[in-house]
Amino acid sequence: MNTEHQTLALILFSLVIAVTLGITTWVSRNRHGSAEEFYAGGRLFSPLENGFAIAGDYMSAASFLGISGLIALFGYDGMLYSVGFLVAWLVVLFLVAELVRNCGRFTLADVVAARMSERPVRIAAGASSVVVSVLYLVAQMVGAGSLVALLLGTSGGTARTLTVVGVGALMVVYVSFGGMRATTWIQIVKAVLLMGGAITLTVLVLLRFHGNFDQLLTSAADRSGHGMRFLGPGLKYGADWTSRVDFISLGLALVLGTAGLPHILSRFYTVPTARAARRSVVWAIALIGGFYLMTIVLGFGAAALVGPDAVRASNASGNTAVPLLAVHLGGGAGSTGGAVLFAVVAAIAFATILAVVAGITLASSASVAHDLYASLKRRHARQRSEVAVARAAAVGIGAAAIALGLLAQDLNVAFLVGLAFAVAASANLPVLLYSLFWRGFTTRGAVWSVYGGLVPAMLLVVVSPVVSGSPESLFPGADFQLFPLQNPGIVSIPLGFLAGWLGTVTSVEEPDLAKHAETEVRSLTGAGAV
Repeated sequence: MNTEHQTLALILFSLVIAVTLGITTWVSRNRHGSAEEFYAGGRLFSPLENGFAIAGDYMSAASFLGISGLIALFGYDGMLYSVGFLVAWLVVLFLVAELVRNCGRFTLADVVAARMSERPVRIAAGASSVVVSVLYLVAQMVGAGSLVALLLGTSGGTARTLTVVGVGALMVVYVSFGGMRATTWIQIVKAVLLMGGAITLTVLVLLRFHGNFDQLLTSAADRSGHGMRFLGPGLKYGADWTSRVDFISLGLALVLGTAGLPHILSRFYTVPTARAARRSVVWAIALIGGFYLMTIVLGFGAAALVGPDAVRASNASGNTAVPLLAVHLGGGAGSTGGAVLFAVVAAIAFATILAVVAGITLASSASVAHDLYASLKRRHARQRSEVAVARAAAVGIGAAAIALGLLAQDLNVAFLVGLAFAVAASANLPVLLYSLFWRGFTTRGAVWSVYGGLVPAMLLVVVSPVVSGSPESLFPGADFQLFPLQNPGIVSIPLGFLAGWLGTVTSVEEPDLAKHAETEVRSLTGAGAV
């Protein structure tokens, strides 16, 4: 991009930042500093507003940049991410949304601790939530770095480093000053922008092929260099038994991980009732489903019009496929139309990243303050001190995400999110389902379930090809790979469920049937819910 075009994109970036900071400032003047206000926005959002916010939280850089990039590079196999991310919401809708809203207050640990010994359960669930959140944040940081590197026409580290640090600083500001209410409005604005941008690009792609989707697919296959194999399974997953098992592992992580994501669970507390939470999910599914259908068109459109070689030359992981597609649709490199469309898409993607990192940071800082800090302090610690800890935690979490984002800047963002989903499905989902549905579940079972999924998932990632042993690894010069799969879900998810069962059956503690009955009534009817 030439200097004039870069300037246009930077102006739009600045406008996005100004609008989001304006929302944060406006909200911060009208807050009263309570924990309910900071963590849940006063529970004042309607199902439609919360549905848009959930969609804004979920449609991250991994969706807009990563999935489209994988489809452009690998065709059918990249499309499997879209399917997994969408199907996951059926688990949330039927098993989690209403029950979590009725049983909890601010975090996942609230649901589990309702019938257990609070301190060990809160420490375990809080630690797990922070780990999942940081992994998810890393993906957003990598997406931001790729976007600005493309904007500035450089693959050097300086631009990426400054971008990652800047995004980290902004997310700390959003969370510290605006809390959940500002974060929610930022996500609503971002969801509207993202849907508008995706619809525009999708229409332009289809117009190029006169509305003929078959012609689009055929052109993508011809341009890919793989022929019709591009439209069938096997380019990324299926070459050998390892990649086939890796695909199954990824599918499990995507479908089961959403129900364990802390920033998604926290959204159910921002509405007044369980019924409103369920309606929020229905709205979110409609928006998310439409969006993922469009990512398929955008991915194959990038393959057909830009070409996988050009996408790979710009970014080896495919993270810049959609911005490159925008340039092409606008008239090509050097054209005014291409520059304008690129700038708009880049600004929308940047808004996407800012909104998602704000939601994740808020959820993880809530876990630090409401679960970890409150467990270590006296039970009736003042709410205002808890909120102050949450604001301080946002700074620490932001620093950790920045450091890891710089380290992982060459990995695909959708792939990084797949790792976060695997850890969420391994550590958070088993303990959540056991707590809601197993009458005999005990405190030991809850703690073992969390650590029994979290520790194996993290260890398997460390000794996997993600970290070492291949040119695409975090440390390409090292080789301590012991586990052949890139996604640990197929091993760590069953281990989380097994550890929870084993901890319960070996526990000397008698399950509190009265508390279970009380929790069951509250989860199903809402009686006694906050």
